[in-house]
Amino acid sequence: MIPWHRLDSSTIPGGTDELRLMQRGMEFSIMLGATELMNSRLSGSEEALATMARERIGTRERPRLLIGGLGMGFTLRAALNCFPADAVIVVVELVPAVVTWARGPLASVFGSCLDDPRVSIEIGNVGRAIHSGRRFDAILLDVDNGPEALTIRSNELLYQSDGLVAASRALTPKGLLAVWSQGPNPSFSRRLMKCGFTVEEVKVRANKGRRGARHVIWFASNSAS
Repeated sequence: MIPWHRLDSSTIPGGTDELRLMQRGMEFSIMLGATELMNSRLSGSEEALATMARERIGTRERPRLLIGGLGMGFTLRAALNCFPADAVIVVVELVPAVVTWARGPLASVFGSCLDDPRVSIEIGNVGRAIHSGRRFDAILLDVDNGPEALTIRSNELLYQSDGLVAASRALTPKGLLAVWSQGPNPSFSRRLMKCGFTVEEVKVRANKGRRGARHVIWFASNSAS
């Protein structure tokens, strides 16, 4: 078997751990300690985060989309494929090195999506964008491995009641908050409902096939926003 080798590593702002970019042949992985956060062969649920959100918000003029977490660009590429040419897509990434990797070692994975005129990249915590006063038709969060906030503690704020209320206020009328997670979290589902969202929880295969791990996506709509 071809061994993994490390291409680069980066500390996480506000944290003590480091992300490692690994490669094995044509396969890439981003690791946090012994935990694999993402793999270039497994894109099904990250793509579904965008495509299923698009289905749920319907047709809108110049839709505005906020994506929290660049990762390997699977959600962004899917959004570019399913949202119209007049869409505005803001991607917020906490770790600057991830953007550097996207234009460097991971260029074959990303293709030209970072150069699409619909896309703007912001470095920082996506919570700042949510509190910035801008409004979005959809907010897609693929931050950490879900509501457990694996990488840095400040990410917990996104998934607590105050963070969810802020997300609701940042949505346009009948906007959608979509949250990706490695697995189920019943307490998070209840929290969404207590914050006034109508919640749909969907399980999606990581590899787009009939086998393999199932990830969870919450689609939370707020008709009163």
